[in-house]
Amino acid sequence: MNEKEASDDGMNMDDLLSNQKDINATEDNNAGCSQENQTDDCNAEEEEEEYDEEEEEEDDDDDNDDTYMLRFEGEVNPLALIEVDADGVYPYEHLERMEYEALADKKRKAIIDYNSQGMPPEKMLRIEDYPQATFDELYAEMTHGTRRKSKKIRRGRRKGSKRKISPEITRKLGDATLHYAHGRYEEAIPLLKEIILISPNLVEPYHTLGLIYNSMGNQKRALAFYMLAVHLSPKDASLWKLLVRWSIEQGNRGQARYCLDRAIKADPEDMGLRYQRASLFLELGEHQKAAEQYDQIWHLRPKNLEALKTAATLYQKCGRQERSINILEDYLKKTPKDADVDVVCLLASFLMSESAYEKALQHIHQAYSSVKELPAELSIKAGTCHIHLGNLEKSEDCFSVLTQENVNDYAHLVIEVADSFMSVKNHEFALKYYLMLEGSDGGNKGHLNGNIGRCYYFLNARTQAIDYMYKALEELDSDNEARLDLVSYLLVENKENEAISVLSPPHDSESRICLPSDTEKPWWIDERIKLRLCFIYKSRGLTEAFVDTIFPLVRETLFLETIQRRKRARTKKRLTRSVLYKRLQVLGETQTDNVFQGFRPVASSADLSKAARAKKALQKKETQREEKRAAALAAGIEWQSDESDDESNAYREPPLPKLLKDEDQLTLIVDLCKGLVSVKKYWEALEIITSSLKLAQNILSTEKQEELRALGAQIAYNIDGPTNGWDCARYIVTQNPYSFAAWNCYYKIMLRSRMDKHKKFLQEKFVKHEDCIPVLLIKGHQWSMRSQHQAAASCYLKAYKLMPENALVNLCVGTALINLALGLRLHNKHQCVMQGLSFLYNNLRLSENSQEALYNLARAYHHVGLVSVAATYYEKVLAVHQIDHPIPKLPNDGPETTNDLKPGYCDLKREAAYNLHLIYKSSGSVDLARQLLKDYCTFK
Repeated sequence: MNEKEASDDGMNMDDLLSNQKDINATEDNNAGCSQENQTDDCNAEEEEEEYDEEEEEEDDDDDNDDTYMLRFEGEVNPLALIEVDADGVYPYEHLERMEYEALADKKRKAIIDYNSQGMPPEKMLRIEDYPQATFDELYAEMTHGTRRKSKKIRRGRRKGSKRKISPEITRKLGDATLHYAHGRYEEAIPLLKEIILISPNLVEPYHTLGLIYNSMGNQKRALAFYMLAVHLSPKDASLWKLLVRWSIEQGNRGQARYCLDRAIKADPEDMGLRYQRASLFLELGEHQKAAEQYDQIWHLRPKNLEALKTAATLYQKCGRQERSINILEDYLKKTPKDADVDVVCLLASFLMSESAYEKALQHIHQAYSSVKELPAELSIKAGTCHIHLGNLEKSEDCFSVLTQENVNDYAHLVIEVADSFMSVKNHEFALKYYLMLEGSDGGNKGHLNGNIGRCYYFLNARTQAIDYMYKALEELDSDNEARLDLVSYLLVENKENEAISVLSPPHDSESRICLPSDTEKPWWIDERIKLRLCFIYKSRGLTEAFVDTIFPLVRETLFLETIQRRKRARTKKRLTRSVLYKRLQVLGETQTDNVFQGFRPVASSADLSKAARAKKALQKKETQREEKRAAALAAGIEWQSDESDDESNAYREPPLPKLLKDEDQLTLIVDLCKGLVSVKKYWEALEIITSSLKLAQNILSTEKQEELRALGAQIAYNIDGPTNGWDCARYIVTQNPYSFAAWNCYYKIMLRSRMDKHKKFLQEKFVKHEDCIPVLLIKGHQWSMRSQHQAAASCYLKAYKLMPENALVNLCVGTALINLALGLRLHNKHQCVMQGLSFLYNNLRLSENSQEALYNLARAYHHVGLVSVAATYYEKVLAVHQIDHPIPKLPNDGPETTNDLKPGYCDLKREAAYNLHLIYKSSGSVDLARQLLKDYCTFK
C-alpha cells in the first residue's frame, strides 16, 4: 500500500502508529484498573457504548441541526446490509425505512412536546395530515415562524457527552489497524467484521474496511462500507464528496444524486457540488430541476450571471416561460442602471417569443435609458418589436446600424431582421435585407438564396424566384422545402416536365446504399417528394408512372399498420429488450454489492414502477435464455441467441403516416387501385383494396368503400382464384340482392372456384330472399350440374312464377323438364316432355324466332329422339343470317375488345350443321352428311 492509498481519509502511517500507542496505553490502564480491583468502573467501561448522564448546554446553531444520524439498535446485523436479502429487498430499502421511522418518531415527539406547552387542540398537527412534509415544514407550522429555544431531542450521543469503548474492542481495533498498515488485509477484514458485530455504531471499522477494500482494488465493496461509515457520521463532507465521485465513475446516477444531496447539506458553501448536481439533472433530462439548481446558485451568488441565464434558459426549455421571465425581471429590478446586456437580450427574446413586444421594448429602453445609443443587438431586437407592432419607420431607425460595410460583422442580425419582415409578410423589406447578404462571405448561401427566391415569388417576379431556388438547391441538395417550393413555382408557369425532372431521383440513386443508421436520408425517398410527383403524374394521365411511384409507399404503409394493429390487439404487450433496458436506466446499474445502488433515482413514481417491472422481465428473459442455452448444449447442438428476433418486431415509422387519416391520401388509395386495375395489376390492386377496407373501415366514406368494393368485384371477375375478391362480390350482392348484374358477376367468380365454398352464403340468400330470381336460377343451375333435374325444375318454376315472360327462365324450365323426362323413375314421361317443349316454344316466341332459340328447340327434339322434327329446326337455323353482337358487359368492365374474335362468333350454323350431319349419317345419308360438313364446318 502506498502513501496515497493510506491517506484517502486523511490518515497516514504516523497516525496509525500514534493510534496504536494510544491503544496500548489504554490497555495498560485497563490492566492497572483490574489489579486495583476496581471492578465496578471496569464493568461500566466494557459495555458496547455508554453515554454519560452529564449534558452540556447546546447553542442555537445546534438546535437547528436536524441531520439524521444512523444508529443500529437491537439485533440488526450491519453486515447483512452489504448484500440483497432472500426476499429480494435491497440494502438501501432497509436503511431508508430506518431513516423514515427515526424521523417520524422525531416528528411525533416534537408535536407532543409542543402540545404539552398549551397549544390549542385545533392547531394540533398529525403526521397523517402531512405525509410528505419534512421536519422543517412541521417545525415552521407549529411555531408560526418562531424559533425554538429549548433543547433539541437527539438520537445518539449528545454534544459534550463522553463515549467510552471497551478495552476488548480497543485492542481489536488496534490490531486490525496494524494489520491494515502492514498490508495484511486478509487478517484485518475478519477482525473488523467481528468489531462491527460487537459494536455496530462505531465508525472506525467501517472506515477501515473501506480503506482495505479500496487498496485491494474492490471499489464497489469499499463504497459500500464507506456508505455505512458516512451514515454514522453524516457531517463528514469530504467522505460524501468521495462517494459522489465514485458513484459517477460507476455510472450509478441515482446514488450520485443521493450523495450530492447529503454532501451539500454537510457543506452548503461548496458551489461546485451544486453545479455538479445541476449537471447531473441535465444528464438525466430533468431540465426543471436543473433550472431550480441554477436558480439557487444565483440566489446564493447574485453576481454569477451565467447561472441566472442558464436557469432562465432551462425554465423556458421545460415550458415555464413565466418563471424564466420573472427571474430575469427580478435581476433588472435590482440592477436598473448596471444591467448586463446579455441578460436584457435574453429577456427580450423570451418576451418576443410570447408576442409581448411592447413589454420587451419597455425593458430595453428602461435598462438603457441613460445611454444615448443602444448596442447593436438590442437595437435590432427593438426594431423587430416595432415591426410586429406596425411601426415600420421606427424599425428602420433601429436598423440603421446595419450597413453594407459592416454586414459581415452583423450577418446574424441582418438575417434576424429579414426573417422578421418575412414573418409579417412584408416581402419587399425582407428582400432588401436578404440581398445585403448576397455578396457577403460565409453564411448559409443555400438558405439565403431560398429565402430570396420566396420573396421574389410573392412579389410576382417568378423568373427570378425560379433562378434563386435553383441556386438554393445547388448549395443544399437535401433541402426538400426549397425543392417543393421550386416545383410549385414551375407548375404555376406550366413547366410540368421540368417539375418532374426536379422531383425525379438521380440516375445513380439505385446504386447509393441507404443504411438504417444514417441520420440523413436521401431527399428522393421523402414522402412529400413522392406524393407531389405522383400527383403530377396523375394530373398528366401518366397512369403507369403514377402507380410505380406511389404503390410501394402505400403497400409498405398498410403492411406496417396491419402489423401494429395486430400487436395492439394482443392481450399481453411484449416489450423489446431495448425498451426494457431503456426503462431500467432510471434505476442505474444493478449491482448487488452496492449498498445504496437504488437511492431514489430522479424519476416519477410511474417511471420507477415501470423500471421495476422491466427489471423483472429482463431477469425472466435471462433465465429463459440460459435454460435454452443449457438445453441446446445438452442436446449437442450449437446454440444461437435469438435476441435479434426480439428487436425485429420493433416499431418502424411508415413512409406515409397520414395515409389513413388525411382525406386527400384516402382518395389517393382509390385512385391507386383504379390505376392498378387499368394497367392490369389485379393482384396488387386486390391487396391494397383488402387492406384498406380492413384498416380504414371507419374512416373511409361510404362512397369510397362502395367504389373500392366494386373494383374488388371487377378484379375477382377478371382473374382466376380471387382469394380476396369474393368478399367484395358478396358485399355487392348483399347490398343489391335483386340486381342481375351483381349476381352475374358473383356467379362468374363462383364458377372459378369450388362450389362448396359458396353453399352457406347461397343458402342464406335463398332463405332470406325467396323472391330473388337470380338466387333461384343459381340454385337451379347447381342442381342441374349435379344431375338432380327435379330439384332444378322446382327452382326454375318458382322463378317462372315471378317472371313468366323472361326468355332465360323459360329456357331453363324447358331444359330441366326435358332432362327430367329422360330419367328412369318418372312415370308420365310424355307429359313432361310436352311441358318442356311448351316452355321452349315460349322461349322461341319471346326471342322472336332467334337463331339461338331455334337451335335450342332443335337440340331438345334431337335429345328426346324426335330426329325428323329436329332436322327441320336445324335447317331453319342454317337458313337464318345471324349478325354479330357485342358480348354483354358487367358494370366496371373494361372497354370492349373484339379484335381477337373472328367474324361470325355469334353464328350457330356450324353447331347446327354438325348435329344435322349426325342425323343424316345415322339415317344412311352419308353423302348429304359429308356435304354439310364441307359447306359449314371447314375453313375456306
